[in-house]
Amino acid sequence: MRASRLIRMALLLQSNPGLTAAALAGELEVSERTVIRDAQALQEAGIPVRSERGRVGGYFLAAGYRTRLTTLHPSEAETLFLSGLPSALRDLGLSDAAETARLKLTATLLPSVRQAAESSVRRFHLDAPAWFREPATPHLLPELARAVRADRAVELSYAQRGRDGAPSRVVTRVVEPYGLVLKAGTWYAVARTPDGRAGDDGGWRTYRVDRITAVDPAPGAAGPFVRDPAFELAAHWEARSAAFARTLLRTTVTVRLTDRGLRRLPDVVDGAAVPDALASASAPDPAGLVTLDLPVESEDVAFDQLARLGADAEVLAPDSLRTRFRERAGALAALYRACPQGTGTDEAGDQR
Repeated sequence: MRASRLIRMALLLQSNPGLTAAALAGELEVSERTVIRDAQALQEAGIPVRSERGRVGGYFLAAGYRTRLTTLHPSEAETLFLSGLPSALRDLGLSDAAETARLKLTATLLPSVRQAAESSVRRFHLDAPAWFREPATPHLLPELARAVRADRAVELSYAQRGRDGAPSRVVTRVVEPYGLVLKAGTWYAVARTPDGRAGDDGGWRTYRVDRITAVDPAPGAAGPFVRDPAFELAAHWEARSAAFARTLLRTTVTVRLTDRGLRRLPDVVDGAAVPDALASASAPDPAGLVTLDLPVESEDVAFDQLARLGADAEVLAPDSLRTRFRERAGALAALYRACPQGTGTDEAGDQR
């Protein structure tokens, strides 16, 4: 554990010279006293770490000193070789660069570590696109990726969609593209509008890249924009996607479930709805049934989702949804009562 931490500390100082004891403590999740002891341990091991006091002080490696990657553990090397998604790198126009980097990294590894890394590539493959549809690379993705890497503000033209999913209008907006996210085979751009930073959302916007119709240089932009140093793409995406999922749950239905229905509920409804639904669950009644309030996007969605639970779910409210299930149950009962098994005809002999 400590050996791994010492390696991390040396690599941090190599890439970020001048880190303070407090900053290193935060990165390594230890106390500042532990950082001081670790710095001494590195010095004793022959790694030229020095500390400087003062306003611009911190920890430094001697000028020209570079650590070597031969200290990688085999599992660490495996992680590096699995960290890139081939399809995503291809979409971004980086597959050649990734292959060159992989070859350079391979050349620096000890033979035993190199074998572990190459073995992981043969055994694991990370496939991001979703099932049942051909992945399509948005034609403007490479241009947008170049703007992200260069911190270059752009003017986007974006096709908005109506509630029915059909295109409604094209809007144009100047944005600062902070990052790109691949989610279930779909690319999204996370950007900030320069004139919206004072708003409640800080001016942040998320765009489906396949709906972007044009990417042009921002009018009057001179040089790269100044990124917010506190911005972290992964944390931003996690928070925004969770908030977005909750905003879709605009309706609540009351459901009575069997024990099996309760266990299967997370498999058939939106994941964002499950915590609130379970929190509202009553204690089991004498028959073992549990009643809860389930947040849903709409009655139509609730009908499709809860129908998968069959007789393990009974809708109590609203009445309109309960009526739909009663009508569905009646139609199914009539169908199976009227049709002899395997004939595909009704009682009158008319073929359906």
